[in-house]
Amino acid sequence: MNPTPDTQLSPAAEALQRKLKDKTALVGVIGLGYVGLPLCVEFARAGYRVLGVDVDARRVAGVNAGDSYIGDIATAELKPLVAAGMLRATTDIRELAGADTISICVPTPLRKTRDPDMSYIESATAMVEASLRKGQLIVLESTTYPGTTEEVILPRLVRSGLVAGRDFFLAFSPERVDPGNPKFHTRNTPKVVGGHTPTCVRLASELYAAAVDRVVPVSSCAAAEMVKLLENTFRSVNIGMVNEMAIMCRKLGVDVWEVIGAAATKPFGYMPFWPGPGLGGHCIPIDPHYLSWKLRGLNYNARFIEMAGEINSQMPQYVIDLCAQALNADKKPINGSRVLVLGVSYKRDVDDCRESPALDIITMLQRGGADVRYADPHVPKVDFHGLDLASVPCNAGELAAADLVLVVTDHSAFDLDLIAGKSRLIVDTRNLLKGRAVAGRLVRL
Repeated sequence: MNPTPDTQLSPAAEALQRKLKDKTALVGVIGLGYVGLPLCVEFARAGYRVLGVDVDARRVAGVNAGDSYIGDIATAELKPLVAAGMLRATTDIRELAGADTISICVPTPLRKTRDPDMSYIESATAMVEASLRKGQLIVLESTTYPGTTEEVILPRLVRSGLVAGRDFFLAFSPERVDPGNPKFHTRNTPKVVGGHTPTCVRLASELYAAAVDRVVPVSSCAAAEMVKLLENTFRSVNIGMVNEMAIMCRKLGVDVWEVIGAAATKPFGYMPFWPGPGLGGHCIPIDPHYLSWKLRGLNYNARFIEMAGEINSQMPQYVIDLCAQALNADKKPINGSRVLVLGVSYKRDVDDCRESPALDIITMLQRGGADVRYADPHVPKVDFHGLDLASVPCNAGELAAADLVLVVTDHSAFDLDLIAGKSRLIVDTRNLLKGRAVAGRLVRL
């Protein structure tokens, strides 16, 4: 559906605008995960009363107790907002009827067939539909394919008889959270906003302007949806390119880390990406496939996306091959060797294992007969993905007992001198031990 023209604000829009300006609007957020909870905190800090809604009773209880379960939000930040009555959580979706704005922050995973799983968005939309009233602003933040806001959400909401852009307001504003990033967070990361009509984008921009330092309006919901996919497709494609560069450099006998470091000295026309054991997390391995799936329906093959996905998905097997070669040089097979994996989360200094290449690597090592242990200060237990393992300490005993120490995640808590000094054989996929003398043998990606 194309945006309808609106040259002046309707009475419902004017009323909502007043509430946004004088901070009397009740801000609702569906989904209290790594996106929703930080958003709630920023809205509450900005002076709005905030209602968080989640189907997970444990999350709701945690928020209402002022106890944060999200690494980027400290309990010391959350507790005063809850105590002051600025932030409250509930599992009762009926309370959404009292919210003036509703931001939807729910997961959008891929099915095994690589097509988008829209069930979470559809469930959240049903919640909103059940409580929709005149004067509400609805904003989808979940990453999805271009067209979702106006093809999936809008048709459900207009069944109420209310008119979008006049009676209620609909927008898309992609989450841009980078968990564990010490520099950029919800407040200081620019917020892209696209609306179904000019009034929709205007009201959504006014809402977010109170909670973030900079709002970037775009012409439509689809444009805003495409922004997020461009950002993460850019990363996926460049990581795929540099992962292939690592493979080529090894075949040529060239140090890929030295090559990238030297190339990064160019002050224009280049930015460094670094190779690794594969892609992980909630965005980069998944988001480009939303776009690829959408384009297949338009008879177009997104070749860069597909090729990057193929290269990145093969990196865990490439790591296994490196491990086999490294052990073979010591006249040992994978079968029966003791392997200590350092780090199982998908990125440095976080506890999130979603799509982590470490899980595939551990599974393949176990299938090959290896005795696998892992050390991760952020992930005490892995009991999913078909695995049931508990973290062991990264100490001298574990390092010395391992036939192979495999660095998968470069956590800052690891004692690099201890690893370098006590390990007999190291395969380092992150260049964690750069510049350090090692007692044993070091093989880098």
